Amino acid sequence: MLNNIGPAGLILIAIVVLVLFGRGKVAGLMGEVGKGITSFKKGLKDETSEIEKSDDEAAQTARDVTPEADKDKA
Repeated sequence: MLNNIGPAGLILIAIVVLVLFGRGKVAGLMGEVGKGITSFKKGLKDETSEIEKSDDEAAQTARDVTPEADKDKA
């Protein structure tokens, strides 16, 4: 369906949106979209750092549970 829309069609759609909603509302909407994307990226970065931190803590608290008799074989 969208394969048939060319550059002229996209310009026409943009003009109709601007006429219907006005420049201020479209600019405000784009600002909100930008804030949402920024917030999403920040959340991903925070989650990744939390996972890395928990992996480091788990590695520090890990202990060797190999039986004494089997430690020489490894």
